[in-house]
Order: sequence, then C-alpha cells, then structure tokens
Amino acid sequence: MNVDLSNGKLLAADPSIIGDFSFARAVILLADHNDEGSVGFILNKPMEHDLSTFVPEITETFDVFEGGPVDQDQLYYIHNRSDLIPNAKVISNNLAWGGDFNVIKSKINSGELSPTDIKFFLGYSGWSCDQLKEEVKLKTWVILDEDNTKEITTSNDASYWKSKMTSLGGNYLLWANSPSHPNLN
Repeated sequence: MNVDLSNGKLLAADPSIIGDFSFARAVILLADHNDEGSVGFILNKPMEHDLSTFVPEITETFDVFEGGPVDQDQLYYIHNRSDLIPNAKVISNNLAWGGDFNVIKSKINSGELSPTDIKFFLGYSGWSCDQLKEEVKLKTWVILDEDNTKEITTSNDASYWKSKMTSLGGNYLLWANSPSHPNLN
C-alpha cells in the first residue's frame, strides 16, 4: 500500500477510534513530515481558554486548540501570513507554522492579524520515523487532500470532522451522523 504523506495533508481520524481522548474525531494538519518523523496539529478541538489566558499582553480574543498530546505546555501556531511573520516554516501553499512570536503579538494588538489568519495550539501530535505510515496502513487515519487554507484556519469545532466524513461518502456517512460515544446509546 502506497501511503502519500506530505506537508499540508489533512488526516481525519477513522471512526473506529473511539475512546481515545486526543484523537477521536480529530482532523489533523500535517505540518512537517520527513524521514525522521511527523508533526501535526489537531484543528478541531477548541479549549475553554482563549489566548489571553496564556499570553496576557494580547488584547484580542483568539481561540486556542488542543494541538495534540505532545508538549502540551508549549504554544504553537499555524498561519497564512508568512508575509508578515518572519522565520515561519512553510507547510504548503499559503500555510506556515511558527515564526517570530514578538512580531505576532505586535501584529495581533495592532489589528494586522485576525483569527482567520492564525490559529493557536497547546501541544502537537507527533509520530516517530515510520509510525504514521503504519497507522495509515492500519486505517487509523484517512488521508484527505485539502487546498482550502481559509477552512484550515477557521475550522473550529467537532463539525469539521463530520463535514470531512460526509465528503468521503459511503460508510463514512453513517459515522458522520453517529453520536460521539455510540456505546452509550
């Protein structure tokens, strides 16, 4: 089985992942995939606190998402404004991650960066060398092709996973409309 993993791909958790707090119904942006491993961010699991909870000098409201189970005490970010943010690492198309955080704070407070430009995460999702390829082969993840960068920065809740399952059609339609915990019915 040929597994096409590359930067910018979206990974949707297969519906069979039930009970995994981090990854059940997750949609992950693969930010960096190479021979050493992979790094991604869960796009659709917002936290209860906004960015000002973690960075008090930010005056605007920005959601923060659970990026994954690794390094959950660190703030990460993806954005579509590498033209404004120096030292950002290009993911693909118009997406980048990281960059000079002092510039980001300044641009947010001046109104030059909005929540549709940048998305913040606590933690990330990480896989060792061939771990992610094996998980895809075991059908833990469904690889999606995505070129709508606006959707990636604005997808904010569990309905994003449902919309991805619906777009896959077939048996995924049944799962898209099932409850999060079918065993509780």
